[in-house]
Amino acid sequence: MGPSQGSNGVGGYEYSFKILLIGDSGVGKSSLLLTFISAQRPLDAHDHPSPTIGVDFKIKHLTVGGKKLKLTIWDTAGQERFRTLTSSYYRGAQGIILVYDVTRRETFTNLSDVWAKEVELYSTNQDCIKILVGNKVDKESERVVSREEGIALAQEYGCLFLECSAKTQANVGKCFEELALKIMEVPSLLEEGSTIGKRNILKQKQEGHSSPNSGCCS
Repeated sequence: MGPSQGSNGVGGYEYSFKILLIGDSGVGKSSLLLTFISAQRPLDAHDHPSPTIGVDFKIKHLTVGGKKLKLTIWDTAGQERFRTLTSSYYRGAQGIILVYDVTRRETFTNLSDVWAKEVELYSTNQDCIKILVGNKVDKESERVVSREEGIALAQEYGCLFLECSAKTQANVGKCFEELALKIMEVPSLLEEGSTIGKRNILKQKQEGHSSPNSGCCS
């Protein structure tokens, strides 16, 4: 996509951000991720991934706002039996994508009843950027949650808002890119994701360990 595509070294990107995908099982979180990572063609019936077991993550290198980014995108199962993963899953995330299915109202109400409460409980960063995403807009005839309802909920929780379709690719890339742009507007999140800052911390640690006066318990 950008010049940093495929580069895995620290020098290949300027910022590294952790992004979470959350929402009920079956809303299309894995399909959104697959579409964004491959970004080559719309998904067909054979592409739909099987339900995520536990946690999966993918890495995407791209250039947004003139900056080379590495996004580590975490996808979790919506099922209750994986709830023990929550605290480590949320730790250190700069961005959260809350996904619902516009054709299934319970997936929308669960964002308020379950997921927003979980974000509040487990998110370690108060400045974390959130985006509300209504997926499966390709099924317009089956829609039960209006765009206006989505916008209203996003405003209530201080989220960005987009509707998209993993099937047709509509707005999928935009969802991740807008989230990344917003993260880069927040100084504390930018500092967290800076590879320069991380290199300096690592250098200080290495220098500290190599000191001839440092004992094993220092």
